[in-house]
Amino acid sequence: MATAFATPSTVIGLGGSSVSRINTKAFSSSFLKPTLRAKNPFRVAGSSGGRFTCFERNWLRRDLNVIGFGLVGWLAPSSIPAINGKSLTGLFFESIGTELAHFPTPPALTSQFWLWLVTWHLGLFICLTFGQIGFKGRTEDYFER
Repeated sequence: MATAFATPSTVIGLGGSSVSRINTKAFSSSFLKPTLRAKNPFRVAGSSGGRFTCFERNWLRRDLNVIGFGLVGWLAPSSIPAINGKSLTGLFFESIGTELAHFPTPPALTSQFWLWLVTWHLGLFICLTFGQIGFKGRTEDYFER
């Protein structure tokens, strides 16, 4: 059986060309042991089933505390009436109501709705990002080092 793999064979679909088996020999050098073989870097012990991964399996480390505190942490400052006596949250919700008044028609590109939408959500996502960094950094003692 071993000699059948070592001899050239015809592969169907390649027009009758013969393909010989690639000889896999151990590395030999005066510096290396003669029995040392090349290892597959993707089949390292402890890896996830032979698959190469760059991140931990639970890289997000989702925690509902971060979402809750981040949302409250953004709603509080965005509800301060600082823009002509109105808050950013109030202006955003007011613009939603204005645009829903003519519902089948989408908001115009010049509508204030887009400004309040982008500003409010940008602030929310920044607050959630810093909340994730701070909360997880503290629970994992990152800032103590």
